[in-house]
Amino acid sequence: MFFWAYRTNIGVIIMSSVIEDTQPSGSASLSLLQRISYGSLDVAGNLLYCFGSTYILYFYTDVAGISLAVAGVILLLARIIDGIDAPIWGIIIDKTRSRYGKCRPWFLWLPLPFAVFSALSFWSPDISMTGKAIYAAISYMIASILFTGLNTPLSAILPLMTLSPKERLVLNSWRMTGGQIGVLLMNATALPLVAFLGNGDDHAGFIYTAITFAIISCALTLFAFKNIREMDTDKIQHEPKLPMKKSFAAMKGNWPWILMVLANLIFWIALQQRNTTIVYYLTYNLDRKDLVPLINSLATIQILFIIAIPFFSKYLAKTWIWVGGLLVATFGGVMMWLAADNITFLIAAWILGNIGSGIACSMPFAMLGFAVDFGAWKTGIKATGILIAFGSTFCIKMGSGLGTAFAAWIMNSFGYVPNHAQSAAGLEGIIWAFIWAPALLFALAAIPLLFFRKYEAMEEKIRHDLETINS
Repeated sequence: MFFWAYRTNIGVIIMSSVIEDTQPSGSASLSLLQRISYGSLDVAGNLLYCFGSTYILYFYTDVAGISLAVAGVILLLARIIDGIDAPIWGIIIDKTRSRYGKCRPWFLWLPLPFAVFSALSFWSPDISMTGKAIYAAISYMIASILFTGLNTPLSAILPLMTLSPKERLVLNSWRMTGGQIGVLLMNATALPLVAFLGNGDDHAGFIYTAITFAIISCALTLFAFKNIREMDTDKIQHEPKLPMKKSFAAMKGNWPWILMVLANLIFWIALQQRNTTIVYYLTYNLDRKDLVPLINSLATIQILFIIAIPFFSKYLAKTWIWVGGLLVATFGGVMMWLAADNITFLIAAWILGNIGSGIACSMPFAMLGFAVDFGAWKTGIKATGILIAFGSTFCIKMGSGLGTAFAAWIMNSFGYVPNHAQSAAGLEGIIWAFIWAPALLFALAAIPLLFFRKYEAMEEKIRHDLETINS
């Protein structure tokens, strides 16, 4: 009832105030306002999602008192559900018909519920430990489902905003830059806000910080809803809904999509494992927890390289840009191990690794539109929602969950004990979770892409064929 009341009341307020602009043409460059608005969606998403994915394990174990093993199971269960709900959201998007298109209306309907449950994930009620674990699982899973509902149309709307490969790459750079701004804001302010708002009480600090981020996230998403547009909304509103069977048929023989899903899933496992365990490495191995905000904030230097991706693409195939990012991320991990307790060397290696992972993170979102085009060219079915749901949201959510769970299990297997000085084995486990496992996985993610390049070479022919068919 609350969700539908919110959806109706807010919808009336915002819809009545929006003056619809002329829909964008497929080949035209979009306005600066639309680019900024598209980027703001990832500011909103990363501010909340990365806060949760970075600190939820620490909150469960060191604030709420939930055991590391149970916390790992909670996060894994949440990601298993994500593995189911990502394609469901994709199917829902493919079936959505509204005056605002397929993807855009979800930026009106979901931001407030997502904000509420994201904040509730950082509240631990004063009940039994079993009750705490059940509450943590339910609140976090609902927040995860709602994030999938927002993140799937964020990716799926890109090929619906423009047909131009150049404009898609530019829009994706705006999105990735916005995402990094969200990460920067979160990394730079999260722990200071926890300390300031909690005044020594970490439990209060985390919930108040989550509420602060939730309000900002909700406002930014509604701002984006007001300003972005889809192409051909009149046509979409009246076209027949795509049957579920046809949605899955678009995957058949779509090897570019299969290879991208595999590479992106492995990448997100590695990225989340590295980002989750940095706080443990600094706290226990180096005894420098005070460096966490600085180290995390420095990662946003990768913005400069993400912005430059359209420039790189003039000289390199998108496949090789992606592979290069993965190899740089791998090398950065090895350099962090060599740095040991040399903080200057460690910071330089951390920046290098994040430049690589930032480039690798951004490329799938720019390239999944081609997988949709390939499926339409090969099968005659354009299943934008489900293909991008699997290729982006599923990989992010499942990979993040597996990465966090693997980190917890690796550290637990080496004898990690929360809030205590670690044994030599415990410290070694943190090194494996933070450095070696992510570095190996970054390198592994590059292998499927070696087979992707031959399909990318067909991109112009496929686009020309589709334009001929559509005309």
